[in-house]
Amino acid sequence: MLQRTETYRDLRGRFRWQIPARYNIAVAACDRWAAREPDRVALLYHRELGGAVEPWSYGALARQSNRLANALRAQGIGRGMRVALLLPQSPQTLLSHLAVYKLGAIAVPLANLFGVEALRYRLANSGTRAVITDAAGVAKIDEIRADLPNLSLLVSVDGAADGAACFETLVAAGRDAFDPVSTTPDDPAMMIYTSGTTGPPKGALHGHKVLPGHLPGIQMAHEFMPCAGDLFWTPADWAWAGGLLNALLPALSLGVPVVAHRFEKFDPEQAFALMAGAGVRNAFIPPTALKMLRTVARPRERFDLRLRSIGSAGEALGRETYDWVREGLGLAVNEFYGQTECNAVLASCAAIGVSRAGAIGKPVPGHEVAIIDPSGEVCAPEVQGQIAVRRPDPVMFLEYWGDPGGTRAKFIGDWMVTGDQGVVDGDGYVHFVGRDDDIITSAGYRIGPGEIEDCLLSHPDVALAAVVGKPDALRTEIVKAFIVPRDGAAAGQTLEESIRGYVRTRLSAHEYPREVAFVDALPLTTTGKVIRRLLRDEISAAGGISQE
Repeated sequence: MLQRTETYRDLRGRFRWQIPARYNIAVAACDRWAAREPDRVALLYHRELGGAVEPWSYGALARQSNRLANALRAQGIGRGMRVALLLPQSPQTLLSHLAVYKLGAIAVPLANLFGVEALRYRLANSGTRAVITDAAGVAKIDEIRADLPNLSLLVSVDGAADGAACFETLVAAGRDAFDPVSTTPDDPAMMIYTSGTTGPPKGALHGHKVLPGHLPGIQMAHEFMPCAGDLFWTPADWAWAGGLLNALLPALSLGVPVVAHRFEKFDPEQAFALMAGAGVRNAFIPPTALKMLRTVARPRERFDLRLRSIGSAGEALGRETYDWVREGLGLAVNEFYGQTECNAVLASCAAIGVSRAGAIGKPVPGHEVAIIDPSGEVCAPEVQGQIAVRRPDPVMFLEYWGDPGGTRAKFIGDWMVTGDQGVVDGDGYVHFVGRDDDIITSAGYRIGPGEIEDCLLSHPDVALAAVVGKPDALRTEIVKAFIVPRDGAAAGQTLEESIRGYVRTRLSAHEYPREVAFVDALPLTTTGKVIRRLLRDEISAAGGISQE
């Protein structure tokens, strides 16, 4: 854990990793608290907004997850077997995670929004033995079960169905005493599939050490959590590193209760209402969700917010959103950075003065992060290169499941490369430029989309924006912007010209969008990242080569 200091230099200088030889995520996040303070509140489940709240203590979570672990073991599930969890934020989801870790099995969290093809690929690729899901998930699995020869157990939290056992019946039948498998920090615990923004998703396999590996970054971004009265919430799906490892498991391991609620679709008004009604003190809110919150007028006047810290990661936050959080919500948003493969390695912390608009932050204590060139040499300040993390590192993935070639390609020597371009400034702040494949090459310039998107968001008639390169016969590529107009704004040539001029005068003549397309929505992953690949595909399908 991080010890609070007054300066970033002291924070890094005093930190040492202390990960024991035996470590199990379920014990760290639940059972050790249950043994000391069984009645301590761990989870507050808001089934309906404004309705009754369902509290879960650490003791109750420990007993129920023990019962589930015993029941799964009786069904033949054991160490090293993959168990997919196709569920939204709910107590059952948390219980399932804890039970899988106690068994020494491997959790494969999957987003409820996945369709059958996405599920077919991930379940087959992982060789999943069991799936715990709801009625909607059972229906999807039924369509593809013939293609999943390794699947031997299907469990539904909505009750027994054809081919699916009842979750509650299984739990009720299990004993409430269970000795968790003795695991090392390097024993596999979870496999999280990458978002698939640039190609087929890969199963990033993590050991139990991934949880303590996250703690310094999460504590830094949340101003030395835990503090008295802390209460955590995130709209991010627990099926992803953002929801699971930036929020749920670190908060529980630190003794901080977590608010849970399933949003069918993220609604900024409802999000503010939930934070106010629950008394949320700490929130992990991805940049896209923050940009949507920005559309709500006068939130501090309309909602009784008690926020102490906001962390944000997943894509570039941008200066415009950073400034809005400070002005609109009255606190600094602490941006941090990582990937499914190696997360929470750069962070901001306004409490000790590490906060700069447009910058991700600085290396988190315990992690060595640098900007490197293609040969693996560290770049000088202000020189663009690839963001990389040096191994060994406890937060780093063990391997890509079944893909040794892909695992090797992720490294240049001992540097794990991220595929993200960045620069470090003279003060040590890292600035995100864009993913390797998102960089736009135009008339000899290499242009990152983030700065342009940030500028576009400051236009009064723009709600959301994404920028990609469109092939061009003269310039190699031109900048094309996809714009979701604000409510009441009239999409058309007048707004298009306004947007072009706005960027031209605020950035430069080579960065303004030469083409603008108005859309109702942007393609997003379930983690809230813009899938620019699909925008490029749309251009290609339209025969998109500009002849300017």
